[in-house]
Amino acid sequence: MGNYGKGDTAWFTHDRFGMFIHWGLYSMPARHEWIRHTEEISDGDYRIYFDLFDPDLFDPKAWARAAREAGMKYFVITTKHHEGFCLWDTKYTDYKVTNTPAGRDLLREVVDAFRAEGIRVGFYYSLIDWHHPDFTLDKIHPMRNKISAGEFNKGRDMKRYAKYMRDQVTELLTNYGKIDVLWFDFSYPGENGKGHLDWESEELIRLVRKLQPGIIVDNRLDLPGSGDILTPEQFTPDQGMVDEEGNPAVWEGCQTFSGSWGYFRDETSWKSIKMCIEMLVNHVSRGGNLLMNVGPTSRGYIDARAMERLAGYADWMKYNSRSIYGCGAAPAGFPAPPDCRYTYNPETNRLYLHCFAWPFKHVHLPNLAGKVKYAQLLADGSEIRRREAVNEVHSNLNSTTPDNALTLELPVLLPQGTEVPVIELFLK
Repeated sequence: MGNYGKGDTAWFTHDRFGMFIHWGLYSMPARHEWIRHTEEISDGDYRIYFDLFDPDLFDPKAWARAAREAGMKYFVITTKHHEGFCLWDTKYTDYKVTNTPAGRDLLREVVDAFRAEGIRVGFYYSLIDWHHPDFTLDKIHPMRNKISAGEFNKGRDMKRYAKYMRDQVTELLTNYGKIDVLWFDFSYPGENGKGHLDWESEELIRLVRKLQPGIIVDNRLDLPGSGDILTPEQFTPDQGMVDEEGNPAVWEGCQTFSGSWGYFRDETSWKSIKMCIEMLVNHVSRGGNLLMNVGPTSRGYIDARAMERLAGYADWMKYNSRSIYGCGAAPAGFPAPPDCRYTYNPETNRLYLHCFAWPFKHVHLPNLAGKVKYAQLLADGSEIRRREAVNEVHSNLNSTTPDNALTLELPVLLPQGTEVPVIELFLK
């Protein structure tokens, strides 16, 4: 495993929550960001979206405000997705936003808007490029079933393409100030695929580390030792993640509100607000971050379905963010009760009990007898009464406290901000 330098993940593991933004030409057909692949659309037929891209309702300040209110501390935006379209005024291709009716560098406006809200900046950059004249045919290319590789690849040179990527990454890491995260996507080595030799990943990562020391880079370059974070996609690991050597790893799950990343008009599998909050809690309780995605429309606004879920996060985080920021997995020996998750802040020595199902009257916390000096409902700071007398029977409740457990006596009614209730436990 090579030594390619390391990024600064201290802020990352503190902040825990970010916004992913997938925005490009695919927002116009509004049928999935992989539309060129799934519908096998030629470059010529896809051109109509480039010629007409005109986000007249684009308001990056509204995006940034929604992210801040939702409690998101960093963002990652697709500067270029697999379609090859660039959201900035790059010198290395004409396939860029400044040549569309939009006519200006939209990436810069996004960066400025999020920075103004105090949100850290991350760039997604696709290693794949179905538009570039040197990108060769492979198993996921839109033209894979339409033309032979020999015919398609005539005159194409992946070495020139790798140089193109380095030139563009240099622009992105030079012209937009300090960049906190660089999210490459993705490698698929093996037969008829592409991996680190195609991307010239070793040269690419060394360039990144030189241009932006301390930047966090993901693990998708097909180059062991080059990434700072593991990036499980569209699933939540059931426990903390480890690196190639078995040590605890910094990780970030990336998830969507619905089944796609780009704007999908007819998508119906939208997650409930409660499920979205539970996903955040699940990630942090297992020592991970959550990068939650929005796909703005081609007119440049975030649609009502996504805004509703961001508002759900906002309402919950307003009262409960203390259980997320600076928190991670609970110490060993504190198993959470059924339907509950713990997060823990080692600096304040506080344990947070998140109740996915609200028990009636009481909940037993194993191994916490004698270890808690105070308990409160985090949303409003109201005391939660507790008992730890092991064999004391409450005849009216017919309940006892199990050995070594702490029993919390719970209210029936809950105040605002308790879509997922949180109890803050002050440990001795």
